Amino acid sequence: MVNTSSELLLQLRVLADDTRMRLVALCAQGECSVSELTAVVGLSQPRTSQHLKQLCDAGLLVRYRDGKRVYYSLPARQSRTARQLLDLLPLGEHPFLEDRARLRQLRGVTVTSEEPTQQEQEPDRDIHRAILDLTVTAPIGDLLDIGCGRGRMLKLLAARAHRVVGVDIDSGARQLARAELMLAGLPNCSLRQGDMYQLPFDDAQFDTVILDDVLGDAARPVTALNEAARMLRKNGRLLVLMSLDAGFGKELRDRIAGWCASAGLRLSPPRVVPRKRPRWLLSVATLPESRDAAA
Repeated sequence: MVNTSSELLLQLRVLADDTRMRLVALCAQGECSVSELTAVVGLSQPRTSQHLKQLCDAGLLVRYRDGKRVYYSLPARQSRTARQLLDLLPLGEHPFLEDRARLRQLRGVTVTSEEPTQQEQEPDRDIHRAILDLTVTAPIGDLLDIGCGRGRMLKLLAARAHRVVGVDIDSGARQLARAELMLAGLPNCSLRQGDMYQLPFDDAQFDTVILDDVLGDAARPVTALNEAARMLRKNGRLLVLMSLDAGFGKELRDRIAGWCASAGLRLSPPRVVPRKRPRWLLSVATLPESRDAAA
């Protein structure tokens, strides 16, 4: 948070540079790697990194490592002063438009170099509608997708959420998801390395958590559910999707109910999607009141 005139003056000085304004504008499109930013602004990597360090020191960008790459993005929680400063950037002018086009071109090469899976070629509209229906009854808030893959749920729900984070252990999947999310114009999304048994976040960081068809092959499903529950804030919801290919309907319901009970979660009656020729089982779990109070 910006609380002093000295901090405000620092941010003004840092933004009073063409290159640093361009870097902030690029990161406003979504998290960007150092190599991407270097390619777009046309400077050497050491020089680009110097500019990025100044922006981070001023609280205008944040830095984190994902595998071998370092990424920069706008802070998830910005001060009002920082937001006001960023709103002043003339994003509709050159070279901002040219920079954005170049970044999208780089991301587009990443996406088109990979063949989509059959599921991505034929999106399941029924389960998408069922998920969206749940967002009508309660807001998504901050969303975590555990085992996000190429980010199909992130793309579906990002426009309805405040902050969106996808976690996957596969670096290639994260890179593709990051590219597709930026091309879709969803700057509130970020990707993190991690697995469902040990998530890289503090407790109670999210209002909605999704486990999208990952429990069927999990070696330790109860451990994964415990980690997902740890992420939930009070009154948060855990959405569990499982393909009916992973087991017959009643057997699968019983397994999910047993796992959730072992993880101390309160489970609503699961529903099959669609009702005719069902392909998915959708379950909603919440924290019991006693666990809410403890959190």
